[in-house]
Amino acid sequence: MDNEHKYGKPEFAELEKSKSHIIVEIIEYMANAVVIKTIIRKSTGNISIMSFDSGEGLTEKTSPFDTFAQIIEGKAEIVIDRISHNLESGQGIIIPAHAPNFIQPNGRFKMILTIIKSGYE
Repeated sequence: MDNEHKYGKPEFAELEKSKSHIIVEIIEYMANAVVIKTIIRKSTGNISIMSFDSGEGLTEKTSPFDTFAQIIEGKAEIVIDRISHNLESGQGIIIPAHAPNFIQPNGRFKMILTIIKSGYE
């Protein structure tokens, strides 16, 4: 599976540097799973790509840091502080630090999550 991981903690090997990548092809779908792959992992933040099979989502959580979610294939509902946001390919949203949130797919989809750990707010 080459540094991909079924839902849980992602593998931490980064993508090859100084090489062009087709972002939507970095990760594949896996039946009945959420797959996470690390693009960059640093102490100041990380970027991960995720694929969600139909019917798979993420349960409610909070983060002490702002997180940028960008849909790169398909559609998803991202609920932030009980407010629903329907996003599709090409759209993104900032999930504020400490805001309860969860992700519900509308079919299969892929997204990039960028977490900036610049400090507590």
